Formats: sequence, structure tokens, C-alpha cells
Amino acid sequence: MRSGRIERTTAETAIVVEVDLDGTGQYRVSTGIGFLDHMVEQFSRHSLIDVTMTVDGDLHVDQHHTTEDSALTLGQAIAQALGDKGGIARYGTAYSPMDETLARVALDISGRPYLVWRAGFTQEKLGEWDTELIEHWFHSVAQTAGLTLHCELLYGQNNHHICEALYKGFARAMRQAVEIDPRKGGAVPSTKGQLGG
Repeated sequence: MRSGRIERTTAETAIVVEVDLDGTGQYRVSTGIGFLDHMVEQFSRHSLIDVTMTVDGDLHVDQHHTTEDSALTLGQAIAQALGDKGGIARYGTAYSPMDETLARVALDISGRPYLVWRAGFTQEKLGEWDTELIEHWFHSVAQTAGLTLHCELLYGQNNHHICEALYKGFARAMRQAVEIDPRKGGAVPSTKGQLGG
């Protein structure tokens, strides 16, 4: 079973994240930020990665630490579940339409964290979540999961649709990338024999 469990406790947050890469998209998410919960649930459902995430964060300060640390911990759990990455497809790409919006997400589980972000929002909040934190969430999960991650809004107007299209695109690209390709015979998908570094 390709699963991971990470506990992260600091003066700002206490987090437990569990993932199962070979799941069915089951989730239990509680971050204290409703719209962030909704997006992590979308990620789980559309990637088929089971996610359990509980966060006790310093929301009386602001939402930054909860957003950042939950993404860092999710990325760590994914990296743990991937192990040496033997046999995975490695790459994933998804176009994600939602009504008037179209997003494109492409990624490589390269072990070399990098985010290209070509998206934006015209309102400051979705629900109670600060939209400036959305890019930071993707940056943080890419950092600890070891993803080269490209997120692009091709067009769209509704901010809810834009955010959801990006998360669903990320989910579907991850679903492709973490799949085991039986033709690889368990080999690490790199001519170097390892991913990262």
C-alpha cells in the first residue's frame, strides 16, 4: 500500500495528514477554513487519493500559517507514500473546464520543486479564504512533494470557478502521475536511476 502519514506540530499549527495513493477519493478534511476544506476535498475526489487532514491553526492571527502548513504537510505525506517513485508514470497533464473557465495543469514528480503560476483572482476572498493564499498553497505542496508544477488559467471570470478548475486540474494531473505503469517493471522513471537532486 502506497500510503503516508505526517504529523507536524509548531507554535502556529498542529496538523495530521494521511494519504493513500491507491485509494478511491475518500476524504475527511477539517482545516478551519471552509473553502480550503472544499478544495482539498476536490483534490482527493478527483485524484482518487484518499486524504485525511486535521488542522488546528492560529486562525485568530490570520489564515497564512494554516494554509501554508497544511499544504507542506500534504506534500510530505505524498512524498512519503511515493517512496523511491519506482514504476510511476511521473508526468500528468489535465485541462479542467468549469462553465466559462478553463484551466491547464501540468506536472512532473521530478523531485525538483518548482511552481509556474499564471492565474489570478479579481476578489480578495472566496468564502472567508484569502485568495492571495491560493498560489502559496500550490507553491507549498509542490515544495515538499517534489513537484515541477505548472498551473495556468487559460480564461475565466468567476473566481470560484477559477479556483475549483485549478484544483481539479491539479487532482487529475496527479492521478495520472502517481499511477503505476506495469510496463516499467517498478523501475524509477529516470535515466539517472533516481528522481530529485
